[in-house]
Amino acid sequence: QVQLVESGGGLVQPGGSLRLSCTASGSSLNAYNMDWYRQAPGKQRELVAQITSGSMTNYVDSVKGRFTISRDNAKNTVYLQMNSLTHEDTAVYYCIRDLSPVLGRPRPFGSWGQGTQVTVSS
Repeated sequence: QVQLVESGGGLVQPGGSLRLSCTASGSSLNAYNMDWYRQAPGKQRELVAQITSGSMTNYVDSVKGRFTISRDNAKNTVYLQMNSLTHEDTAVYYCIRDLSPVLGRPRPFGSWGQGTQVTVSS
């Protein structure tokens, strides 16, 4: 069974940066499209960014120009570089595999991990 583990979250001031990592045990992620989602308190989980197995990317409008999703197949890891963070970015961030062949129409697949908490506060 594939287990996804997110890391890299923390407390950061507005305008700061963090890099999140997503690794997997039990399987290679290289052949999969991957998504980053986030869930803020009292809100539904929302898609943040996607990357295909071929490294094409897609972002929701609220993070375009600030976040960058990438992958290192040698390390079986997907990253989310987050810059110019705002209070609205405070959430638990999750990664997950995606079965959809179409960017922008996600089909998350498999079990959600524990996520990593990102808190933006002064």
